[in-house]
Amino acid sequence: MRIEIMHGDLTMRGVDAIVNAANSSLLGGGGVDGAIHRAAGPELLEACRELRRTQLPDGLPVGDAVGTPGFRLPARWVVHTVGPNRHAGQTDPELLASCFRESLAVAGELGARSVAFPAISAGIYGWDAREVAEVAHDAVTAFSVSGARGAANGSPLDLVEFVLFSEDTTAVFRAVFGR
Repeated sequence: MRIEIMHGDLTMRGVDAIVNAANSSLLGGGGVDGAIHRAAGPELLEACRELRRTQLPDGLPVGDAVGTPGFRLPARWVVHTVGPNRHAGQTDPELLASCFRESLAVAGELGARSVAFPAISAGIYGWDAREVAEVAHDAVTAFSVSGARGAANGSPLDLVEFVLFSEDTTAVFRAVFGR
């Protein structure tokens, strides 16, 4: 599996799936979540409302992930995950690692060969970019060996991108990943 780190706009990536740093309501918000909802169009909000009506009446739990179509995005799918909010006392790195693992697993189950991530929980959720990068590195490395849920032959993914909004965060990710 190839890993790339870049500064840019996640919503413009021509990968199979992009990961949304969503809130548990799945009904849009600010930052990455708001940008993805705006770029995908109102169909994404309707798909998320349907998930809330049917599968997730209490919202998406922290550390879990779920997929929807990408609608107007270049990406075919959006994988929504809820990162831990350090300001709310959610300081366990395992919760953050679960976001990366579950997102990779959902992307693989959808048939994605490429996926792009933001810096989940960095920014407004208060996690330090270096800690996010270290957790992401460990989770992606482990996934590349073990693959999707139940997969015996390693990862179904060919490419994992980290598409980061700020140049500072991009530099931190590049340092941690050795890129």
